[in-house]
Amino acid sequence: MTLDLVNYERKASEAVRAFWGNREVARQKQIESGKADQGERSGVTAGKNMDGFIAIVLDLVRGNGLVHAQIHQQRAVLTLPGYFRPTKLWDLLVIHEGELIAAIELKSQVGPSFGNNFNNRTEEAIGTAHDLWTAYREGAFGKQPRPFVGWLMLVEDAPRSRSPIKDKSPHFPIFKEFKGASYLKRYDLLCQRLIQEQLYTTAAVITSPRNAAESGEFSVLSLMTSLKTFVTSLTGHIAAESARLG
Repeated sequence: MTLDLVNYERKASEAVRAFWGNREVARQKQIESGKADQGERSGVTAGKNMDGFIAIVLDLVRGNGLVHAQIHQQRAVLTLPGYFRPTKLWDLLVIHEGELIAAIELKSQVGPSFGNNFNNRTEEAIGTAHDLWTAYREGAFGKQPRPFVGWLMLVEDAPRSRSPIKDKSPHFPIFKEFKGASYLKRYDLLCQRLIQEQLYTTAAVITSPRNAAESGEFSVLSLMTSLKTFVTSLTGHIAAESARLG
């Protein structure tokens, strides 16, 4: 069976345009409502910003054999059991014939505050994956093969996200890879290590400037954490599950 990558690059460009466009609409609404002081948070709480990437996942699932799979996007049906907590709300779930095929998180971060948000995203990503795999080990999803677990992050390409960052560690030295690393580099390292430690099947980070609302411009930081690697990994998993369950 030939894998169908559903022209993901063009669709990703459309998703980037929608991301920045939706944020601008949300910002304007905040200004009109007199809540402009909420700043960048308005674009986060508005939701729907990553829907274009969800559409790519839907096309990959439908285009690679799991035509009748249940693809859940609504909040009421996005929870999975956890081990350290009762449930966890995911951004996208793919379920077929009672088996969990894929669980995916889609996140974003824009400036000006990158530091605290990076730390929060890191802790969330690690904790979420560890909780899911422990629940899987303990039989929360029944007897089934390992699902695809993905993490996709879009980060604003801006001077502050590209600038070297100094860290203080008075008692023990930090790993050399992090010394002077920008926030974009740190996200790349995070995704690489999430994969290496098998916390996620694959983890990707893409960057995009604010003016991409018209161009749809985006970039990747490394082959290992690229959108292409994410898409091909998910596509291969979907095709394999289709053959197994077909």
